Amino acid sequence: TLDEILEIARIEADREEGYRHRINVCVAAGCLSCQSASVKEAFEKEIAKRGLENWCRVKGVGCLGLCSGGPLVAIEPAGILYHAVSVPDVSDVLEALDGRPLDRLVCSGEAPFFQRQRKIVLENCGRIDPERLEDYIAAGGYQALHAALTRMTPEEITREITKSGLRGRGGAGFPTGLKWSTVAKAMNETKFVICNADEGDPGAFMDRSVLESDPHRVLEGMAIAARAVGANHGFIYVRAEYPLAVKRLKTAIAQAEHAGFLGNNIFHTPFRFDIKVRLGAGAFVCGEETALIASIEGQLGRPRPRPPYPAEAGLWGYPTLINNVETLANIVPIIREGSQWFAGIGTEKSKGTKVFALAGRVNNTGLIEVPMGTSLREIVFEIGGGIKEGKQFKAAQTGGPSGGCIPEHSLDLPMDYESLAQVGSIMGSGGMIVMDETSCMVDVARYFMEFCRSESCGKCVPCRVGTTQIHKLLGKI
Repeated sequence: TLDEILEIARIEADREEGYRHRINVCVAAGCLSCQSASVKEAFEKEIAKRGLENWCRVKGVGCLGLCSGGPLVAIEPAGILYHAVSVPDVSDVLEALDGRPLDRLVCSGEAPFFQRQRKIVLENCGRIDPERLEDYIAAGGYQALHAALTRMTPEEITREITKSGLRGRGGAGFPTGLKWSTVAKAMNETKFVICNADEGDPGAFMDRSVLESDPHRVLEGMAIAARAVGANHGFIYVRAEYPLAVKRLKTAIAQAEHAGFLGNNIFHTPFRFDIKVRLGAGAFVCGEETALIASIEGQLGRPRPRPPYPAEAGLWGYPTLINNVETLANIVPIIREGSQWFAGIGTEKSKGTKVFALAGRVNNTGLIEVPMGTSLREIVFEIGGGIKEGKQFKAAQTGGPSGGCIPEHSLDLPMDYESLAQVGSIMGSGGMIVMDETSCMVDVARYFMEFCRSESCGKCVPCRVGTTQIHKLLGKI
């Protein structure tokens, strides 16, 4: 019941307040690759050794954003962020808890990286333990699902998403509410909801980070979507190269089932919904929705002509709603805060925020979230901290292999769907690779064409033959 959820949230809040210091160690993939698990373990051992367990708590949290500074450690409630923390630093960090912060570890030069962002999708990332359901509930989790099931009709849910102006964050930017209403109108008792987590663009790691850091957020978004369109079964199609995301997703699903947020009679209503995880084998083409559907069905991951669209005849021929991770992660705050609140962020035609994986020749690489319409210059030179080694900016590549490169004269371009289309690029899922004066644009084009040639399903002549010919021409250049 809602009362039980609120009681859990109160207990967790009291538990948090009971500690004088809270040490949050990033345990997302980026920091784990820098040995953050060893740092977390060292904190736990040193705290136990000093007998500080009752006033100092260590928690593994999701992505804190500044991946280039890992391992990252946040000290709360002081609001201090340490970067590049190693096991030998642990003792010094504990000694400084009640004194002056360690200057050598404090993230000071990266302040604009955090100040210029507005986090909606990533609001829980770096705050909650992704493997504890109680942490998610304490952050307001599953209250939106309760509202959707007990206070809203399916039509009202869809109307709210439509009014918000949310567009699909998987790349095409199709209006989410329109897609939902199409599936809802399909006359069939059996319907499916699919979360597309087959993130295949080079340099992109947005969906991976969300799944690793806040998996319950995606599950709750899927359940609300299922209620809106009349579905009772869901699948999350995630690439097998994301073992940590898969592990935390499966843990979250088991927790949600045990607590009654998935399964039969959710919140004592007739609504039932279950979710299963399906692993992709790394085929880029399976990010395309009809190829993804074929893969879930156990067939070769090859696209098929449309129409019919998945909304009419999708998984096993039944009406199917497909949204990507970031789209579904936006559902909970829209239901919680209202469509007008969301529509007030961003631009006239591109509402809300966008998560980008900022990578390449930029000082502050990592995961960022900014309002739609934020300029490329602000992302690269303020949030990103400028180009490495003081070199000249040359271009930023967006939209993956299907996107384009934005040159220096377009640095003041607003990052929204329409503006990117005007300069020959696309938003894509959110990968952004920054290049400097040392990058050869012919090499860049050749690399992406090699990628497209390698990942082509070979079904259509223009792609099968065309990518090979263009790759040869670029090689000659």
